[in-house]
Amino acid sequence: MKLIDTRTKFAFLALILVQAMHSFEEYVFRLYDVFIPAQVVSRLISNDLSTGFLIFNIGLILFGIWCYLARVRPSHTSASGWVWLWIFVEGGNGIGHPLLALLRGGYFPGVITAPVLLVISIYLALRIVKPKLASINRE
Repeated sequence: MKLIDTRTKFAFLALILVQAMHSFEEYVFRLYDVFIPAQVVSRLISNDLSTGFLIFNIGLILFGIWCYLARVRPSHTSASGWVWLWIFVEGGNGIGHPLLALLRGGYFPGVITAPVLLVISIYLALRIVKPKLASINRE
């Protein structure tokens, strides 16, 4: 029995690709200038906020690609754990950016791509939970 089916694998890859677009949006519209947590993370990497933010986000995307290639695509026994990690991170992005935009009363860097992250995160969560619920009902 496969731990992660093809649709779930594809959705996970889509999540990582949308995160890349989200990171690009955040970088172009300078999230690191308006969001203190982004400033803190960026400064841990470089004294230049722009450079630190860029390096962090490249690392994040590379980590996502590694998760896909090394864990999710081959249905590694830890695959669902990695998918859940990304569901929580991207679900948080999907909720947080629109909330911050509402609080700010206007555009907040990352708000355009955030809803797509939320939708894919919810879809992934349902794809992982649904088979488990079905197997519980069969027992």
